[in-house]
Order: sequence, then structure tokens, then C-alpha cells
Amino acid sequence: MTTTSPLTSSATATVESWQTKVAAKQKSCFEKIPKEWLLSTSIMDLLQTPLSSTPNRLIQMDIPRKSGIMSERELDVTEKYTVGELLEGLRTGKMTSLEVTIAFSKRAAIAQQLTSCLTETYFSEAQERARYLDSEFAAGRIVGPLHGLPISLKDGFHILGSQATLGFVSFLDRVSDKDSPLVEMLRRLGAVTYVKTNIPQTLMTGDSENNIFGRTLIPHNTALTAGGSSGGEGALVAFRGSPLGIGTDVAGSIRIPSLCCGTYGFKPTASRVPYGGQASPGRSGMSFFLASAGPIANDIDALSILTRSVLDARPAMFDSSTLDIPWRQLPKATTPRLKLGLLSEDPVFPFHPPVKRALAEAARLLTAQGHEIIPIPAAEAHVADALELAFNFFGLDGTSMAHIEASGEPIIPSILHILSISAKSTPRFCADLAGLEGVEKIAALNVKRSSLTEDWRRIWGKYGGGLDGVVCAAAQHTAVQHDTYGIPPYTLFLNVLDYPACIIPFGTASSELDPEPMVMGSGQIGPDYDPSAVAGAPTSIQVFTNKMRDEECLQIAGIIDSCLRGV
Repeated sequence: MTTTSPLTSSATATVESWQTKVAAKQKSCFEKIPKEWLLSTSIMDLLQTPLSSTPNRLIQMDIPRKSGIMSERELDVTEKYTVGELLEGLRTGKMTSLEVTIAFSKRAAIAQQLTSCLTETYFSEAQERARYLDSEFAAGRIVGPLHGLPISLKDGFHILGSQATLGFVSFLDRVSDKDSPLVEMLRRLGAVTYVKTNIPQTLMTGDSENNIFGRTLIPHNTALTAGGSSGGEGALVAFRGSPLGIGTDVAGSIRIPSLCCGTYGFKPTASRVPYGGQASPGRSGMSFFLASAGPIANDIDALSILTRSVLDARPAMFDSSTLDIPWRQLPKATTPRLKLGLLSEDPVFPFHPPVKRALAEAARLLTAQGHEIIPIPAAEAHVADALELAFNFFGLDGTSMAHIEASGEPIIPSILHILSISAKSTPRFCADLAGLEGVEKIAALNVKRSSLTEDWRRIWGKYGGGLDGVVCAAAQHTAVQHDTYGIPPYTLFLNVLDYPACIIPFGTASSELDPEPMVMGSGQIGPDYDPSAVAGAPTSIQVFTNKMRDEECLQIAGIIDSCLRGV
């Protein structure tokens, strides 16, 4: 899937059990949290346990304020500013990098104790970095467009001297001997790296759980999944423990946590934002699907700020797998009237009622603002076909399972759930590939992928002058109960097409507005809808454009977001 940066291995004299290695790692992680940032027993007693099966609504509980760990100023810094406003405060001296870094570090530490969203922490190193940036500011120098801003990173990014385990116990003997290219870039742009965030074992599931760092919980409702594979980023940003996080996406791994956690998220076209030089669960050279790196945040402008800052700095000079294509500054849309496709649900993957309601209301509001909405039939969109094709590609590399077997650790339940769904699925789009192996199968899969991209080429120009973008669901459902997310058709088909896509939070699930349960019928795939279980979970929409039109995707998503929010 990607190449990995070189690693050093610290061999041990004796063979340890996987549980012993995990216990040592967990102890090390816990000890890195300053004692004064630990939640008191009285705060922990407010929670209903076990957290993962009881709907603790952490955001409503306002634990950071109740804990006494954060000052009012620190609470304001983490709660009241967009990324753009934080950067403006840092550029003008209204805020220091040190105070912003400490504020988000404290909140991240609180989030970790409640949601298990972190893997590695660099709190003392981050404060040292912030002091340096403040000294540069005092000398009249701004280091870069991200000067002083704390940025969180998904676990797979290498940071020198620490680990990037991807949730594999067998990776605990590996230590990163250099930074990933994007990490190096972010520092040159002035950012402060202070935490890395949790992921699922193998990266290939919608539940961010592994045997080292545990299960990440959604801060809206701890009984629901935070999504995957960038679930730690989604949970941390939603808890406001990070102003801006970097995730990765090969099947929806930025967008799934965003829809589950109620954040904004952007998957760029592959190879625009540096993805290379990361730890990888796959075999080197098996790059049939290129993953994307991209931002997760609580405001939509933050997505453009991060993407533009990176692209303006010529990322290809840091990562040879990245395209040397600069950010394109588009003309400002004055009174835009967009022509938007609206993707219909695929009958194999029907929408839950809250998703239908969110899409219908979004279409109503967009139409009321003068935008043209054009339905795209499911048969033309090939969502189910693309998903089947993608799983055939993924099945060509079994390296992830070898990493699990190497340590003797068990496979997590959500992976077993996906494997059971796949085993029961009847091939349709790829049925004629039965019996093909090796190069013949790869060639046949590439032919089918080309047919899908060709059909979508026709769609873009089909509707009277062409579509500006397409609005669709990001999933059949909202965040669901743990280990039930299953397979991700409405995000993965965009990875097959390599289209940029943006998640916009919009509304919540409601057991009053959508009171009737929904059970999947014969031939349908997906979790059932339980109105009471998901009540209050964020709903969202997904916006995408054609390949390499990342700037247009972000601009259109901004117009749509303003329309939906009534601003």
C-alpha cells in the first residue's frame, strides 16, 4: 500500500508473551501523562461503566471544566476558536504557542483517559518546541503558516525515537529512526506535533480497537464506535483535544471517523498531500490502492488551511511519491449557483432513517438557495460494484494477518465481523474473475476499475453542461454500536475512483423523528437501525468532485456548509 521508512529493531534476550509486551507499553504510556493532568476519582465516579457498553455522553458532561485540570483561559483556547482564529492569535501575539500547546495537551490527556484515543504522547517535547517558536516570534520571525499550532497525527506517521505500531503487538520492537515526510513538513511550516492517535489492528476496519491501546470511544456516546481507521483522530478532535488532526484514508478512514464523531474531514486525491514514509500493514510494493493523507477538524476552513499550506510548500520535495502540483487559487465564488448530483442509495446498502432525513433536508436547503439538485440513479453510480472490486484488490495481500500471527495476539472482533460479511457475500461484478490468479487477476481487476472510472467520466458531463459536485451519504448509518460498522460502501467507492471528498456534519439522529427500527432484508448488507441506541449521534453528508479537483471540492463543500448552517 505504501513504502515504510526504515526502522530499527530492539531485540530482547528472552521471548516475551504478547500480554507482557502490551502491559509494559501501556505502563509507559500512562506514565507520560503528568500526574496533575490525571482525572480524580470523584470525576471518574461520574461515569457509568463499562464505558464501551454504557452511553456516557462525555461532551454533554463537560468533564474538562469539571475536572479542575484546565484554567478558564485554557478552556476558552480549546473551545472558542477556529483554526484560522488560533493562527491569527499566534501571528499577532494575542496567544503564545506555549499556552495553546499546553491547553490542547491537557485536553488531549483528559480525552485519552476517557476515550483511549491516543497512542504516543510528546508533551514535554511539544512544550520545548512551543518555547522555541515563541522565541522566534519575540525576535520578529514567523516560522511558517502554521506557526505555533498543535497538530495531532495518526499513529502510522513516524516520529523519530518513538513507535508506530499500527496496533500490531509484533511492531512493539520497532522504533522509528526518522520522521515521515509530512511530519517534517508540518514542523517546517511551524506546527507543534504533540500526540499520535489510535487506530484499529490492520487499519482495515471501522472500529478503532487493538490489543495494545484498547478501543477508542466516541465522545458523544461511549457505547458507539468512533469509526476507523483514524478513529483516535476523530474522537480527539470531537473532544476538542486537538484543533487539527491528520488522518489517512484508503477506504474511508478519514471520513468514517468524521461522520461518527461529528467533525469535518477531507480525503484529497491520492498523492497530493504526502502519505509516503509511514508504517504500513501491507507488503511493500503492493500499491494497487493509493491511500490519502488529509485533515480532520471542527471547522471547514481548517481543511483548506492545512491542505493549502502543505501544497504551497512543494510536498514532492519531501516525498517522492507525492505529485508536484501546487495549490490552485480559485476565483472567489460571488453568488454561486451549483449544479449538484444527489447520489441515490444502493439497494444492497440501504440508508438508515436518520441518514435519509439528513440528505433530504440538505437537498431541500440547497434547492431553496437556488442550487440545482440532480438525482443520480444507483445503477449508474456502481457503489456496490466498486466495493466488491476493492475487496478483491485488498485480498491480494495477506501480510496484515501474518503480523497478527507473529505475536500470537488475537484478531479483534470487528475484523472477524467484516470477514464473516465477506464470506457470505455473493460475487456479482467480479464473478467472472473466479479462478484467476496472479498477474491475470490483477490485470482483470484493473480493467474493471477502468470501466467504473469511464462510467463516472460520462456522469460528470451528462447533465447539461456538467456537474460541479455530488452530494451523497458518507455511510448507510451514523456511528453504530461497537463491532457492527462492517463494510464501508459509500466511502470506499470514492477511493476506487480516487476522487477528493469532504465530510460535513449536519444534524443528529433522533428516536423521535425516526422512531421505527429498521432490519436489513434479504440480499441487503449493513447493521440494523436501533433508534434508541444511536439517538443523538451526529449525522453528516459527503461532498465529492472529480479527480484532482481538490480545490473545487473544498470550495464547494464550504458553500454547501454555509447553506446548511444558514450563514
